[in-house]
Amino acid sequence: MTDPFLIAGIDEAGRGPLAGPVVAAAVILDPAQPIAGLADSKILSATRREQLAVEIRAKALAWALGRAEAAEIDQINILQATLLAMQRAVANLSIAPDHALVDGNRCPALACSCQAIIKGDATEPAISAASILAKTARDAELRQLDARYPQYGFARHKGYPTAAHREALRRYGPCPEHRRSFAPVA
Repeated sequence: MTDPFLIAGIDEAGRGPLAGPVVAAAVILDPAQPIAGLADSKILSATRREQLAVEIRAKALAWALGRAEAAEIDQINILQATLLAMQRAVANLSIAPDHALVDGNRCPALACSCQAIIKGDATEPAISAASILAKTARDAELRQLDARYPQYGFARHKGYPTAAHREALRRYGPCPEHRRSFAPVA
């Protein structure tokens, strides 16, 4: 019997916000333990995302997170930071994949073959799982940032450029977690 061909799904959360890291997840699903309800994290309720995240972590053959901090984003730009976070997620997997499916139109440099799939988080279960893990991990982190910097409202908007966030930036200036290279912060 040959070893199974292992496919990792990869997605990120946090490209558009003005603050915090970009977080990527890589997930190798177990075909023997299917997970019902996987979908693009953006269309799921926060409660459903959290429920699925627990199930993904319990049932996946392997999963891992990778990240690039706000300072790295400012240094190398959001696209390169996203690809770096994806590389870190795959490197953190306990099992090396044979192939990777990435949400979007660009693949990070990986040791395995890689295919970019636009809107893959809606069509590929492994990418959907990665989307859910990345989003729930980043959201949890932004809730922690909210405790450190309550004046910005990170728990509500997760760092996205809402009117309330832009007003807080005008009023208080940026905190250390803000991305200085993003126009509304600069």
